Amino acid sequence: MQVTITVNGVEQTRDIEPRMLLVHFIRDELQMRGTHWGCDTSNCGACTLWIDDEPVKSCTQLAVMADGKSITTVEGLAKGGELDPIQKGFMECHGLQCGYCTPGMMMVGRALLDENPHPTEAEIREGISGNICRCTGYKNIVAAIQWAAENPATTDAEVTA
Repeated sequence: MQVTITVNGVEQTRDIEPRMLLVHFIRDELQMRGTHWGCDTSNCGACTLWIDDEPVKSCTQLAVMADGKSITTVEGLAKGGELDPIQKGFMECHGLQCGYCTPGMMMVGRALLDENPHPTEAEIREGISGNICRCTGYKNIVAAIQWAAENPATTDAEVTA
């Protein structure tokens, strides 16, 4: 079956098996390894990406369900060679240890900040509650998202002003 999916702004057309999971389309067909494949049950959130700007766990979505849609992966957060503040926050605040949950945490963290630019700690913890980290205890992940909230990206308009 042929699908056409826009991934990080680039239209991708592939012939795939109808039962292929979206996480495998991203990782295997497109060779984009940022989206991690964890539990296959949507419990861990390592596979989180956005479909039409909404966070989705790609291990329980068929790739054919994304036909004609726009997907953003963790690689798509950076713009013009500049890391997104959420990516910088994870670096600045040591928001990872093994790194397995990191892409999914970044995707839900960025989605949270897009909806609520100044969340409280409780709101951050609620916002990431569908994603599991087995290493950090979440303290540094929360701090990374808070850092990103305090250090938003500079827009092109602000740079030229």
